[in-house]
Amino acid sequence: MTTRILVTGGAGFIGSHYVRTLLGPLGPDDTAVTVLDALTYAGHPANLDEVRGHPGFAFVHGDITDRALVERLMAGHDQVVHFAAESHVDRSIADGSAFVRTNVLGTQTLLEAAHRAGTGTFVQVSTDEVYGSIDRGHWPETDPLRPRSPYSASKAAGDLIALAHHHTHGLDVRVTRCTNNYGPRQFPEKVIPLFVTQLLDGGRVPLYGDGGNVRDWLHLDDHVQGIELTRTRGRAGEVYNIGGGTELTNLELTELLLAECGADWSSVRHVEDRKGHDRRYAVDCTKIREELGYVPRVPFDKGLAETVQWYRDNRAWWEPLKRRAAR
Repeated sequence: MTTRILVTGGAGFIGSHYVRTLLGPLGPDDTAVTVLDALTYAGHPANLDEVRGHPGFAFVHGDITDRALVERLMAGHDQVVHFAAESHVDRSIADGSAFVRTNVLGTQTLLEAAHRAGTGTFVQVSTDEVYGSIDRGHWPETDPLRPRSPYSASKAAGDLIALAHHHTHGLDVRVTRCTNNYGPRQFPEKVIPLFVTQLLDGGRVPLYGDGGNVRDWLHLDDHVQGIELTRTRGRAGEVYNIGGGTELTNLELTELLLAECGADWSSVRHVEDRKGHDRRYAVDCTKIREELGYVPRVPFDKGLAETVQWYRDNRAWWEPLKRRAAR
């Protein structure tokens, strides 16, 4: 029997990789996918070209806050994997209204429709940023949420609304919280593709503050692995942290990117730190490892080298995006 999955934000960086994985040669045979995407600046239709001819693929251009559309689509699906989100911290600091609309109202719209339609599993894809900042140690899923940017606050609100639908209505909600993602097809406003594309063009890259902020880097393949384990083996009402296990300061990351791109420190310009910049993110992945068998498979050095090479080989993908962003 075919499982019909509604994937929101499926034309974006992570969502499209999830769709390509599900409908690719190593994906399950009994799965059909409908992508719902508003095709904002971060949604790229070309990300789905590989699966457009798949008999189990469908695409709908639309907004997750469109209640009538969401209800119509939900009625024809068994499960939801919810990626659609505004996700850039700097944009949220400049104007948080779109973040509240998409990440809170949009999530609520999907959850209500799923409840009314009797939809099965609903995977809420979230972020480690909802926990705030941690000086030492690692956050377990039981830690309280202390978001410190409009972006992370809107994602925390979406998580809480999703879990409330489980506790109130019995909806099979499962939440994932990932660390910083990297890999091919990431929109070039995020740090790795921003630095890589700037350096490949011989430009300079901005390094916030003293460069001492620490992030755990998670390859796209490993994130999708964790999401799929959560969808297929996870428990209703539970939260699962997904990490890559590679903690780097921004200085250390910059040094690696300079080396990969054949540049040196003269290509770096130090800029004023971001407002409210969280110092360190680090999640405890014991739960997903012990319950679901999650293990990161992509070594960071290999994943980073392959990512840089992808941007070298695919200027036709990212150059139009940078030109459009510069207007």
